Amino acid sequence: MTTKLSSCAAEQVNGERLLDLFLELAKINAPSTKEQLVADYLKKALPELGFTLEFDDAHKNFDGEVGNLIAWHEGTDSSIPPIFFSTHMDTVLPTEGLKPVIKDGVIHSDGTTILGADDRAALAAYLEAIRAIIEGGIPHGPIEFILTVNEQPGLVGARYLDYSKAKSKTGYIFDSSGDVGQIILKGPYSSRVWFEVEGNAAHIALNSEEGNSAILIAAEGLSNMKLGQIEEGTLANVGIINGGELTSIIPGSVTVAGEVRSFSKEKLDAQLKHMEEVMQKAAEKKGGKVKIKVEKKYLGFDIPKEDILVKTALKAARNIHVNPYLTETLGGADTNVLNENGLTTITLGLGFQNIHSFRECISVENLVNTGRLTAALIEQWYENHKEK
Repeated sequence: MTTKLSSCAAEQVNGERLLDLFLELAKINAPSTKEQLVADYLKKALPELGFTLEFDDAHKNFDGEVGNLIAWHEGTDSSIPPIFFSTHMDTVLPTEGLKPVIKDGVIHSDGTTILGADDRAALAAYLEAIRAIIEGGIPHGPIEFILTVNEQPGLVGARYLDYSKAKSKTGYIFDSSGDVGQIILKGPYSSRVWFEVEGNAAHIALNSEEGNSAILIAAEGLSNMKLGQIEEGTLANVGIINGGELTSIIPGSVTVAGEVRSFSKEKLDAQLKHMEEVMQKAAEKKGGKVKIKVEKKYLGFDIPKEDILVKTALKAARNIHVNPYLTETLGGADTNVLNENGLTTITLGLGFQNIHSFRECISVENLVNTGRLTAALIEQWYENHKEK
């Protein structure tokens, strides 16, 4: 069959309606663990689009308001394998009082809040794409939405997702700053490391000779620690130093915490070992102690170029006249956790910029293209499997 040069489904996407929907969703104030208002919106909107839905109990693990949402649409042809689209319902900061501003084709806040394009833009695009598919009478297989909570603090909702509720095994997440057409096939392994450094507290004037500064012990370790870009594909950072009581007290303890990311599990482990050894040697040299704890954040993923998800994304992007490109990222997303739990997933770009800041923005073009590509993916997924 000859590859199409356009997507009928994408042509049904209503850009103005999508923009209005995004602005409506962005104004729903639902930061991490406080997603009930978004859930309430979806409990009404999704059944109107033909979805059945259920929530899991993930929120009980972190005192949230509501769990992850799994929604199912039977489609028009049950012989087609289901495909899922995932995103998160939370924003990194509140959007209460959001006043959107559109200037030169780009959507911003007024500078007093974040915009919430991360990732309400994806959520709006998914809903509009389904409307377009239905209104256009486009045949399609079953579609599932996996909508997580508490993503921003570290993919927490996905970690506690009840995976027994998911019926599909393959899907996409639009959650990257690249323009629409970006296809991310490879993501990193990531672990946190915590050093609890112990010296001996003492008063600087009364018994300073008994003191042994935990801060100086930690500084000794940090001065010999390789940080930043260790090599291509491996990064290390120390982002937390916490300790001390008073300026007059030689600190007896300090906590140092960092993170390592790498495309290679072996290189991640080697860097963690280096950091541990350096801090241990510093403690021994200066007569202190250190307790070390390593915490896995998530595993990496590496999707082959030959995977049907990749082929579908490449065709669908070209069908909406967007130039696709394959890449990798050291950034983390729910993609890492879903892949770790047996759901083959790739991340797609939707073009938000300056996320997690009051300068966050997204172009109207990228927003609309996210909806168009979502619709085209559904259509192309159907055609790929009908060809078999």
